[in-house]
Amino acid sequence: MIRLGIVGCNYGRLVHLPAFRAGGQWEVVALAGNNVVRTAELARQAGVPMSFGDWKALVDDEQVEAVAVATPPQLQPAIAVRALGLGKPVFLEKPLAVDLVGAAAIRQAASSSCPAMVDFEFPEIVAWREAKALLDAGAIGDLRHLVISWNVENTATRLRLRNWKTSRAAGGGVLGNFVCHSLHYIEWFGGPVRGLSARLFGLPNGNTDEESTAVLALAFESGAGTSLTVSCASYAGSGHRLEFYGEDGTLMLANDGPDYMRGFKLMLAKRPNGFAPVPAHDELDAGFPDGRIAPVARLAARFFNAIKKGAPAVPGLAEGYRVQRLLEAARRSHELGRWIDVASKVPQ
Repeated sequence: MIRLGIVGCNYGRLVHLPAFRAGGQWEVVALAGNNVVRTAELARQAGVPMSFGDWKALVDDEQVEAVAVATPPQLQPAIAVRALGLGKPVFLEKPLAVDLVGAAAIRQAASSSCPAMVDFEFPEIVAWREAKALLDAGAIGDLRHLVISWNVENTATRLRLRNWKTSRAAGGGVLGNFVCHSLHYIEWFGGPVRGLSARLFGLPNGNTDEESTAVLALAFESGAGTSLTVSCASYAGSGHRLEFYGEDGTLMLANDGPDYMRGFKLMLAKRPNGFAPVPAHDELDAGFPDGRIAPVARLAARFFNAIKKGAPAVPGLAEGYRVQRLLEAARRSHELGRWIDVASKVPQ
């Protein structure tokens, strides 16, 4: 077993903790938060032996062999750089940082012998993996275009909270909190993106730092295109839907429920027939109260194997940095009002 410390008492405690415990490969030995009294009580309730009111103390503790980070983007680079500098593998949230400078600092601190993984969860959902297998097997022929709509109302927007999830400057807003997921899975499904355009919107009469809706057009190197609309300000929204239109058929992933991870249905239509459901049962997910835990548990198992083998973790810093570059391109496109070309290869 590997002794793990978790930085973050919300998502880290509610999702990372049960996910890392699920496979029996990890021993969660420490929890860090920004309130020493509250963190101690939460650690006690969760059966975690050590607690810290300072992330540095957790990272530096000799009993902690690896670190999982569940903090806002502006805090991640400092935590990751310190842990990697001590030779401790890190499990990071997305996006890696507020900007490319922070993401680059993490890349520079990493080494081939000290894996780092990024928590891109959607490709770990069984229905998504079935969809990927069908696409790779040519079930709908060459992809013509991909249409994605993701319309929900998150708690931060509904309650008009001022936190990183609503703040562009803090690395959040709709780009950092939602679109970063989409930019990762778009390339996971369809290959490298060669360019994009983006428009970003806030709430009417809202704070200028807030972003709640994004509309993007993206071009794959293959010649296919993608339209992406994401909003976290959609009361009773239509949910999350991906439509893959190919030469020989159409594949659809759709989730109209309130759980971001749980509830996706997969449908396939092949010429000349209509849609038929594709089975995608997830036995692991059925055992958890939160739909986010099973995807993270799968990533945690791969992270463990990467550490033991001294191999790169996937998705790792290459994928995380790539998404950061696409996020920057989207923001530049919005600010300049024009198309932005994006090289598919990440500079070393």
